[in-house]
Amino acid sequence: MRKLILTVFAIAVSIGAVAQMKSRWGSIDIRYPMAVEKVVGDTAVCSVVAWRGERVNLQLVVETGAKECAVEYKFSDLKCGRNIISAENIVGGFVQPVITDKFTGCGRHEVDAHGEVPVADRITGTNPTILDAGSCRGLWLTVQVPQSVNPGMYKGAVELVCNGKKTKLKYTVQVLDRVLPTPKDWKFHLDLWQNPYAIARVHNVELWSDEHFNVLRPYMLKLASAGQKAITATLIDRPWDGQTYDPFGSMVTWVRKVDGTWWYDFTIFDRWVEFMMSCGIDKEITCFSMIPWKLSFRYYDQATHSHKYINCAPGEEAYTQFWGGMLSSFAAHLKEKGWFEKTFISMDERSLQQMQAAIKVIKEYAPGMKISMAGNYHPEIEADIYDYCLDIFAYGAYTPELLATRRAQGKVSTYYTCCSAEYPNLFTFSDPADAAFIALEALAKDLDGYLRWAYNSWTVTPEEDSRFTAWPAGDTYVIYPFSVSSIRWERLVQGIQLFEKYKILLAEAKNLGDEARVVELEKLLRSVDIKKISTDSEAIVEGFGNVLNAM
Repeated sequence: MRKLILTVFAIAVSIGAVAQMKSRWGSIDIRYPMAVEKVVGDTAVCSVVAWRGERVNLQLVVETGAKECAVEYKFSDLKCGRNIISAENIVGGFVQPVITDKFTGCGRHEVDAHGEVPVADRITGTNPTILDAGSCRGLWLTVQVPQSVNPGMYKGAVELVCNGKKTKLKYTVQVLDRVLPTPKDWKFHLDLWQNPYAIARVHNVELWSDEHFNVLRPYMLKLASAGQKAITATLIDRPWDGQTYDPFGSMVTWVRKVDGTWWYDFTIFDRWVEFMMSCGIDKEITCFSMIPWKLSFRYYDQATHSHKYINCAPGEEAYTQFWGGMLSSFAAHLKEKGWFEKTFISMDERSLQQMQAAIKVIKEYAPGMKISMAGNYHPEIEADIYDYCLDIFAYGAYTPELLATRRAQGKVSTYYTCCSAEYPNLFTFSDPADAAFIALEALAKDLDGYLRWAYNSWTVTPEEDSRFTAWPAGDTYVIYPFSVSSIRWERLVQGIQLFEKYKILLAEAKNLGDEARVVELEKLLRSVDIKKISTDSEAIVEGFGNVLNAM
C-alpha cells in the first residue's frame, strides 16, 4: 500500500514515552520517523542477499525514551569464518528530516502554498547524533560488498550506545557466487545533470578555482559510483533561463573582437571535462544548448569592453551566423582533444521546427557531430538524434522495431521523469521503492536507461527545506550538500543494480541455450507493471530482486 510516512517529533508523548531507548530492524522502504505501532516487530537478526560487488541497504529504527539521548553507533566487520568484509565497506547514519510538500505538477507557486511537512530523507554521518526525548529515527546502513570477497554467510552487528547503555543488533549478508561489474562497466545509461555552480555557492568557493574542484570531487565520485555516463556542459550562459536557484553559466567564453571576428575560449570547458573524466565519468559530453529557453545569447564585445546579447531564433540568418562559426571552432577543438566522437550538442523539450533548424546548422558547420535530445518524440528527426530521451508520458513512441533499429546503430534510447509525473519519481515525499522502480521500468520497456535534470540543483537551504517555487519538493536534487546521501539516492542505485543483474542473467541463459531460464526471466519482467506502482511498488521491487537472487 502506498504510504507517505510523516516525520513526527513527539510520537512517544502522545502514546506514553518509553523508559529507555529501543531499537529494532525496520524496512528500507519506509521513511522513519513514524508512528511506533507501524515499526516492524522486534527482529533479532536482519538478513540481506548480495552479489559480490553489489551495494545493499538496511535500516534499523531507534526510538528514544523519556530523555534526550546522544546516540552513538558503530558498525562491526562482517565475518564468515576467516573471511571478512571490513567495516570500512559500511557507511550510513541517521536519516534526518527535511521539509517537503505534496505532488503539485509543474508550475510556479508560493513555496508554502502546498503545505510544510517534515519527512525523513537525508542520511547524515553525524556520530553521535542527538535525538530528542520521545523521538524516532531510522539508522541507515549501506554495505559495499567487495568483488573479491568469497561467497558465504557474513555476520555483523550494529552497536548503539545511549546514555551509557549499549544495544547490539545483529544482521547477516549472504554473499552469492556471482559478480556485479564495477559501476563504470554497467550497461544502464544514467544521466543526471550536474550543477557545479550550486556547489560553488554552498561551499562558498570561487567558481572554477582549485578549491572549487577540490570540493566538487566527492560529489562526482558519488555520481560515478552509480554508473553515471554523461558530463553536463554548458556552451552558453543560462541555457534554462535561470530555472534553478543557482543558474548555469557558460563554460565557453564568446568574444567578438574589435574587427568583428569571433574568438572562443574553451579553457573552463576543457578543465571541467578533464576533471569529470578523472572522476570516472567519460562516455558522453552533453553540451547545452543551441536552443535555450530564452533565445538570447550573451557574449563579450571587445569594442565596448562590455557584455552584450544577440537575440535570434533557429532558422534566422543571424542565428546561423552566430552558431556556425562557433560550431566550426568547437568541432576542431574537440577533434584536437580527442573528444569529438563522445560529444553531443544537446537540447531539451524544444519544438520540431526549432530542432530541424538547429540540426541543419550543425550538419553544415560541424558535420558528424552527434546530437542528443530530451523531450517529445518527433519521427521527422529521430534518425538525427543519437541519444534520444523521451518523457515518461511519450515513451510509448518507442516501438520494439524502432528500439531494435536504434540499438543496432549504436544509438541510445532512454526516458525521463520530471515535475509532471507523480510516480515513479524522486521527490522527497516519494515512496523509497519508487526510486528503485525507475530502473526496472527502463528494463521492462527495453530502454537503455534514465535521465533526470537535477543531481544537485539545490534550494536555498536544501538540508532543511526541499521545496522550490516551481515544482514538487525534492524535484531539484537527489543528494545533499557535502555529498550527503539520501534514501532516494540509495534506492535509485539499488534499482540500477537490479537492471544490471537481470541483463547478466538473461545473457547467460541465452548463451547457455537455457530456454526455461529465458522464459522465467521474461515472465519476471512482465511483473514490472507501471499501472500498479501507485499501490505495489515495494512488492514489485522486492519480488523482482528475490527472484534474481534465487537464480
